[in-house]
Amino acid sequence: MSQAPMSQAYIIEVSDRTAGIVVGDSSGFCFFSSDRAFDGLDGGHFGSARAAERAVRAHLQRRPASSRPAPRAGS
Repeated sequence: MSQAPMSQAYIIEVSDRTAGIVVGDSSGFCFFSSDRAFDGLDGGHFGSARAAERAVRAHLQRRPASSRPAPRAGS
């Protein structure tokens, strides 16, 4: 009896925020956002989990400062 391949899923966190998860599929990794700030990337396919993380970080950098959360006290 052959075993089904284990799925690969990773949580992507940036700046103390959970952006979403990436799930491995036959064409690479699909991103599912868990924070509205990253909905623009939702459903996007990437060649690797690391590529998805880079895209999330770049997406956060491009957002206007006025829509970013204020830093927490003591940070």
